[in-house]
Amino acid sequence: MAMASITRRKSIPFTKTLLYNPCLSSFTRRFASGSDENDVVVVGGGPGGYVAAIKAAQLGLKTTCIEKRGTLGGTCLNVGCIPSKALLHSSHMFHEAKHSFANHGVKCSSVEIDVAAMMAQKDKAVSNLTKGIEGLFKKNKVTYVKGYGKVTSPSEVSVDTIEGGSTVVKGKHIIVATGSDVKSLPGIEIDEKRIVSSTGALALTEIPKRLVVIGAGYIGLEMGSVWGRLGSEVTVVEFGPDIVPSMDGEVRRQFQRSLEKQGMKFKLKTKVLGVDTSGDTLKLTLEPSAGGEQTTFEADVVLVSAGRVPFTEGLGLDKLGVEMDKVGRILVNERFASNVPGIYAIGDVIPGPMLAHKAEEDGVACVEFIAGKEGHVDYDMVPGVVYTHPEVASVGKTEEQVKSLGVAYKVGKFPFMANSRAKAIDNAEGLVKILADKESDKILGVHIMSPNAGELIHEAVLALQYGASSEDIARTCHAHPTMSEAIKEAAMATYDKPIHI
Repeated sequence: MAMASITRRKSIPFTKTLLYNPCLSSFTRRFASGSDENDVVVVGGGPGGYVAAIKAAQLGLKTTCIEKRGTLGGTCLNVGCIPSKALLHSSHMFHEAKHSFANHGVKCSSVEIDVAAMMAQKDKAVSNLTKGIEGLFKKNKVTYVKGYGKVTSPSEVSVDTIEGGSTVVKGKHIIVATGSDVKSLPGIEIDEKRIVSSTGALALTEIPKRLVVIGAGYIGLEMGSVWGRLGSEVTVVEFGPDIVPSMDGEVRRQFQRSLEKQGMKFKLKTKVLGVDTSGDTLKLTLEPSAGGEQTTFEADVVLVSAGRVPFTEGLGLDKLGVEMDKVGRILVNERFASNVPGIYAIGDVIPGPMLAHKAEEDGVACVEFIAGKEGHVDYDMVPGVVYTHPEVASVGKTEEQVKSLGVAYKVGKFPFMANSRAKAIDNAEGLVKILADKESDKILGVHIMSPNAGELIHEAVLALQYGASSEDIARTCHAHPTMSEAIKEAAMATYDKPIHI
């Protein structure tokens, strides 16, 4: 789920016409092969797929959703966004109890961690949410088929059901929403026990003494934070020169210093050549990314977090001539239609940021187009959040991107050390940084590092969505005392001067 590639999706022209009439304001069902034919068939029940299915049904389209996992919500809900946030919260509570409670007059004679109970709480949250989506399917009359779907024609999906049978689901419009999978690395075999992906890192039964994270992106830093708070010695190995390379440089440097203060160690510009699993401990062979002397590094658990790849193999799309790029992403036009009439794609299987909320927006817009309406997604307005502590949230351009575009700009910053709410709760690490056009004052990008930055960023998303200036935010009354006042002050610093620093 990287912040990289948050750029406006370009439409890709195709010579073939689409199967629907975009001039229709309502959808007329014409069942060519009986009453079992759907208007929409969604392959994949993750954030993009299940949202697309529900929205299609709400628009009056007969809809079926096919999901191989047997539980809805995809990677995000089952083994991604939701369980990781549960563990991030639980581990943060443990860390606060050990290191911060006494400062607030709350004294604990001893604090212990119960990993099994922590995992049970996480699993309960996941179970309740997946069942909730099934309830939404029933409410909206979406047919749910549990099994592995392969697209055999522009109007048919063959499904191997989880019960062991098979069936064919027919539909006028097929939406591929199969998400993404863990990117593997040569010479490193994931067993989900000692060498784990994010899935295995969410289900460890013991706290590893030494954890090595391969990859300094969102997922690696979040999972490293979880186990670091619980007592692991965490070392992050990154091939590139920076952590989270898509992040604004100034904010990234502060963020890395914060993680280092928490005990996280970094080996940047370093390549992992392999992992020896023959002994009681894992032995990683490392060398500089540019080449050089090899070294050995030991760990008890290795987390492979080098990114994700679109899950498009084995779906039958190549046999139908669906166009893809070199990494397996399906190429679509501005209406999410592939070059094969009747087949659409959304979410992680198409270009754009691999984020659950982006997939949801894709899903809504796609079915709106299918239903003869207008849909809209602007990838420049998709926020990215790293859910560590402090969190880092961004929307729009980084300072580096603005410079590369040759745009004259101005910058306003405000530290949370000068925010009264942050000081009152003794949680004042971080800043707000706003970039605006020098002439028009139109906001170009907003970057926040703070507790709950993922909640604060949406004021900025709305501002960018409607072309607001920094003065617009600065002249908007913000309740006192709140963390969001730092956004107001940063906006004041952008167009004029802040008050409280």
